[in-house]
Amino acid sequence: MPVHNTVFDEKYTMEINIRKISVADVEQLSALARQTFFDTFKDTCTAEDMEMFLQQYYNTGQLSTELNNPLTYCFFAEVDDKPVAYLYFMEDYNSLPLMKKWKALELKRIYVLKEFHGKGIAQKLMDYFLEYATHNNYEVVWLSVWEHNLRAQKFYEKYGFVNTGYSHNFPIGNTPQTDIWIWKFLKQ
Repeated sequence: MPVHNTVFDEKYTMEINIRKISVADVEQLSALARQTFFDTFKDTCTAEDMEMFLQQYYNTGQLSTELNNPLTYCFFAEVDDKPVAYLYFMEDYNSLPLMKKWKALELKRIYVLKEFHGKGIAQKLMDYFLEYATHNNYEVVWLSVWEHNLRAQKFYEKYGFVNTGYSHNFPIGNTPQTDIWIWKFLKQ
């Protein structure tokens, strides 16, 4: 179900459309996923490690497999019919088995093209995710975030996410990195 929101910028009014991504969109998703991940983490690892990671996780075959999973929910945020961000979530307890104590929904990815940062797009996607979780009676939502991505951490904190005290390795190729698990309990 498409969602239309209007964001007012100093220069113009921008309409944001949120729509479910289908396998037919996999080329656009791959390009967007590769670009946004690269822009976010390019200075945190070697160029070789980055390229290897992008090839492994954001190729069309891998993304098609994810989109074909009926438990996967993936959405574009579009401006002027162009995908500028995406959201990916699912009920998945494999990464942190502790979450099996609750009905939990994991936010796997939320990325926005850098030229659209600060325009309210990430907020619209997060609102969409939280509304979905609340509507479907999830008790907790959770995600992992790179320990040094303070911008993202501040964004999540505004939504009431807190550190779980758990972390995990999230290497980019041979470059070691650590993500922290954060969560938000929803009122029932």
